[in-house]
Amino acid sequence: MCVDAKSFFASDELGYEKCGIIPIQEMDGYAEKLEERIQKVPASEKFYQGQRRLLNLQISYPWAKSVVVLARRYGRYKIPQPVKGQIAKSYLLDLRADPELKEYKSSQAMDQYLQSLGLQVATNRKCGIVGLRWAAMQAGLGVIRRNNFFYAQSGSWVALEAWLTDKEMELRETSDLPPCPKGCNRCVVACPTRSLSEPYTMLPTTCVSFLTTFGGRNLPKEPLSKAFGRCIYGCDICQDVCPMNKGRWQENEDFPGLSELAPTLTPESILEMDEDYYKEKIQPKFFYLSSDELWKWKVNVLCFMRNNYQKEYKSYIIAACENENIKVQEMARAIRDEWGLSNGNTSTALIEY
Repeated sequence: MCVDAKSFFASDELGYEKCGIIPIQEMDGYAEKLEERIQKVPASEKFYQGQRRLLNLQISYPWAKSVVVLARRYGRYKIPQPVKGQIAKSYLLDLRADPELKEYKSSQAMDQYLQSLGLQVATNRKCGIVGLRWAAMQAGLGVIRRNNFFYAQSGSWVALEAWLTDKEMELRETSDLPPCPKGCNRCVVACPTRSLSEPYTMLPTTCVSFLTTFGGRNLPKEPLSKAFGRCIYGCDICQDVCPMNKGRWQENEDFPGLSELAPTLTPESILEMDEDYYKEKIQPKFFYLSSDELWKWKVNVLCFMRNNYQKEYKSYIIAACENENIKVQEMARAIRDEWGLSNGNTSTALIEY
């Protein structure tokens, strides 16, 4: 069954940039690519075990026959200066967690619309129900580039969503995006931890985004933490340096609530943040860390302070040495000892630095 985009749904009205539908059998190639990636980097196998939930879809959903996949541009929002370059843009502008966002509501509207057509559907709004980048590429919505990110016309700054349906349908676009420039390896060279060791592959467990979000449970003893630069939560470096992203981010709109929240996400504010504020305001938005993991944010911030030291940070580091969380203590004390900080004196080396 071939479907005309306009007659199937008005995705433009719901804020989507691209839409497509593929037979579910075309997701078989995702399994092949996953195994290929594991073979190239065997150390990644443990991490990718979680992705296996996206394989063998017709066992979990025996009724499923098609995949509806949509791309939504988020690279149009203003990033407040206090968090710019410190918290990854996709996390600051996460469209999946806040039911009050217009994008969240339009996603729900899409779900309702598909069901109103008499379709049986399934989705996973937060984590995806299929290999989203693979599905989007198969539907012709764009390409996957050497940094492993999916790119549409607006660059890699797009959020992908997908639904399984019980009807045989097909709707494809033809991508006219050019390939990565010949010989370009900017993303590989720029990767601070060398997680991206060569094009189209990586070791996820050494990625800054992994180590500062749901991974990196022992940063005080993580040698790679000294390469995090200005990253506190997530990392955009391989996307920011990509020439195919040049000029694609245009800060035209305010993201609801972000300008008010940003001052509470500075390094100093995070170290002083209490549990109640974290649970109410921060954790629901940055859901990769649980409601009892404010300590992880504080460790990340201490790591930032070490890597970007200013004399104003000294009192925060010293105070964190007595934090009630052992990991926060451990990180702060390691920095104190490394830099020769004390309550009374700061080392000459630190001052010169």
